[in-house]
Amino acid sequence: MLRLAGLLSALCVITYAQCPNIITRSQWGARRVNCLSAMKTPVPFVVIHHTEGAACTTRSACISQVKDIQSYHIDSRKWCDIGYSFLVGEDGNVYEGRGWNKVGAHALGGMNPKSIGISVIGSFSSRKPNLAALNAVKSLIRCGVSKGYVRSNYILKGHRNVTPTSCPGNTFYNLIKGWPQFKA
Repeated sequence: MLRLAGLLSALCVITYAQCPNIITRSQWGARRVNCLSAMKTPVPFVVIHHTEGAACTTRSACISQVKDIQSYHIDSRKWCDIGYSFLVGEDGNVYEGRGWNKVGAHALGGMNPKSIGISVIGSFSSRKPNLAALNAVKSLIRCGVSKGYVRSNYILKGHRNVTPTSCPGNTFYNLIKGWPQFKA
């Protein structure tokens, strides 16, 4: 029995070791909202975005950016909350947006109810995100698969593959085209 408990403990460490540091909504000071719809998981798609604004390399700067993005989405775009499922800073942290099980507002054409939208904070038309951000994005996707929120045979897309836009920037887009499970 002890051997089985040890094996299960090791399995849990392996499973959860794939998850990056996720800063929850309460930790970054998200505005309270009551308008979110539940999403049926696991989802078949992951859509990669960039925020097309200033980058951040410290937790405090990234929290400030995420709060500004939430305010812009609510106050200017008139959405009920921040549009992305998650945002990733170049500090290597992941910031919870709508999370794993709430429908986002990150892509048109019926993709929101069947995808996780991950946006890297910054503009990546002429440069790629740093290694900390790239590793956090990949780790977040693996985490979603291991926890059953994202299908293991998910399809990875850039925002431009589902909506007419230049997002996630040419340099970042060219990089994700080489990632496993990418399909335009």
